[in-house]
Amino acid sequence: MTKDVLVTIKGMQFLGMDEEPEEPIEIVTAGNYYFRNGSHFVKYEEVFEGIEDTTSSLVKIKPQSIEVIKKGAANVHMVFEPDKKNITYYDTPFGIIQMGIATTRIDVREKENRIQVEVDYSLDMNDSYVADCVLNMNIQSKENS
Repeated sequence: MTKDVLVTIKGMQFLGMDEEPEEPIEIVTAGNYYFRNGSHFVKYEEVFEGIEDTTSSLVKIKPQSIEVIKKGAANVHMVFEPDKKNITYYDTPFGIIQMGIATTRIDVREKENRIQVEVDYSLDMNDSYVADCVLNMNIQSKENS
């Protein structure tokens, strides 16, 4: 994998068993990739609509855990581990939200110039169930995109 990568992240929420998923949220951005101590790292910048500041994001990928750390306009450290519920605080320009992330599945597929990640989890905010979610990440070398 090259240092310069294209990062595609797509998130979907399912609010009920009989309902269609909400409109997916998708970002596509340039990023930087490196591999250290058995973990994949991807850094990229995010811009939120209506907010001037950017958010620096770091994703740490291991075979059975994913960490997402955001700093800037929004601040959070999310940890996804199968069969565990992790609590974190999401500091946004609109206030702080307690988030519970109960991960049920992580699938990491590595190829020469691409890493694909899929995470299934349920999300609660301030101790109230919000949705079942699917997070898809595709990290690929810029030269192969």
